[in-house]
Amino acid sequence: MRKIALFFIATFCFLHSVSAQAYESSIQFDKKKQSSIAIEYSYPQEAVENAVIRKMERLGYKVKEEKGFLNKDRGFLVFKNAYITDISKDRMDYIIKVDRKSRKASDESELNMIMMKNAENAMGRLSAFDIGKAKSFLNDLVPDIEAENLELQIKDQEETVAKAEKKLKGLQDEKLALDKKFTENLNSQDETIKDIDAQRQSLERLKEKRKKN
Repeated sequence: MRKIALFFIATFCFLHSVSAQAYESSIQFDKKKQSSIAIEYSYPQEAVENAVIRKMERLGYKVKEEKGFLNKDRGFLVFKNAYITDISKDRMDYIIKVDRKSRKASDESELNMIMMKNAENAMGRLSAFDIGKAKSFLNDLVPDIEAENLELQIKDQEETVAKAEKKLKGLQDEKLALDKKFTENLNSQDETIKDIDAQRQSLERLKEKRKKN
């Protein structure tokens, strides 16, 4: 039984590693079809984007995100003049786009990385060895993505807990208000009973006078 369990675990790990293998592709950027390195991850778009940004920040580079409603390059993450020794000995512009793979697959993403040097696509000038290193760079992002995905899950759970705590606080406040209203009601009943008793006594006195007359 233990051997079977280990087999399934090993199979899962193997399939997971196979699913995160980079390959050469292309994507539209700057009004051109650009050669790129692409990879698919079994993680949400936000987790992948956060992992890329954090990784580059640790290397000393801040992201510039293409924005603007009419900007066809909107959503691309641009890292200018970056020196990533794991890929190349030269400085290059790394332009990255992470897309949700499909509307249904919210936990699957596709990443495309364009490498530019002197405003030109550098893929044609890179050696097969450097292209292999670029692919490895993206393959090796999985632990970073897992960490960022965990942080997102923690954040979501914190929000869920906070929402539940807020609901409980509302219910507790409502109970206090109801308890106060209930107490006020009991006090009002006591006062009304006393008033009724007093009014009945007055009524009886008036009736007594009628008998005497």
